[in-house]
Amino acid sequence: VTANHGLQRQQLEAEEGLATKVVSDVLGDSPTAKAALIRGKLRLAQFSRNQELEADAIGIKSIGEAGYDPFAAGRFLQSMSAYTDFRSISGATDASLDFLATHPNTPQRIDLAQRHARQFGAPGVGTRDRDSFLAGIDGLLYGDTPEEGYVRGETFLHPGLGVSFTVPDGFIIDNSAAAVTATGPGDIAIRFDGVSIDKNRALTDYIRSGWVAGLVDSSVKQETINGNEAATAHAGAEGWQFDIAVIRAGGQVYRLLTAAPSASASLDTIARSVSGSFRILSAAEKAALKPLHIRVVTVQPGQTMGSLSAQMVGVDRKLDLFRVLNALSPGAAVSAGDKVKIVTDK
Repeated sequence: VTANHGLQRQQLEAEEGLATKVVSDVLGDSPTAKAALIRGKLRLAQFSRNQELEADAIGIKSIGEAGYDPFAAGRFLQSMSAYTDFRSISGATDASLDFLATHPNTPQRIDLAQRHARQFGAPGVGTRDRDSFLAGIDGLLYGDTPEEGYVRGETFLHPGLGVSFTVPDGFIIDNSAAAVTATGPGDIAIRFDGVSIDKNRALTDYIRSGWVAGLVDSSVKQETINGNEAATAHAGAEGWQFDIAVIRAGGQVYRLLTAAPSASASLDTIARSVSGSFRILSAAEKAALKPLHIRVVTVQPGQTMGSLSAQMVGVDRKLDLFRVLNALSPGAAVSAGDKVKIVTDK
């Protein structure tokens, strides 16, 4: 707001939109057109990154002038980076993929944030008011809502739809409004979503209806998965192979799509494991599902990071997540009287 970023971006997007239309109308799909469109995307991405850096500087200046700790911004960015690494499969990041990102890379933002903060003095300057902050986030929702369904480790459970499935160890599930996706080792990806089709339509006919590119028609077959009507098939296109499972359950139709590089020998094993795990939740299971929340607890004498993280529910790699939530390095320790954050369904 202070820097009029919204208006500036709206103007630039309008300019790029007009330029894109001109390029498309005049040059079509030629290499020259594609290069021009990429340059436009790069321009927008760079503009967004510059806005982010300017916003960081304005925010840190405002924090410092108000008497609060200006170094908090850098610590916040470090925590964001740590959580991103925690959520990634390998913990590694690839800076080469950042050229179209709309945010500056995190190390750059942290470095600049610390430089801006030093204008107010050395670390330790300013008020933190940590107790008020912790009181404000105690009970904050963590993760998904009942309407979105829950991710519990390698399992997705949806109390509203009453269905569940599990992905193999090493896969990370991402739950969004459009679909549930999971990625794992070997560039294998899984997508779960729902579709609306006539209740009398055969699932094999639906698979053959044209939405599957590269469908191997001879692979389409009728099946039953955990008592539910289903159909499966294989497809291949542009260096990828796909397994398709369509399941009718509880009056709804769901799709489980698994993709792997053409050279992968793991597709069938993983796809069968995932589709075979699909099942209907019992009434008791649905009633037992609860959303997760951040809870602030006080460390008691004798408690350690290990014992505190063991109290967390609904998450995997508990100790690693505990460290990330509380900005604790691997060699750090907690002391009696400290206030720390945990994840629980209470």
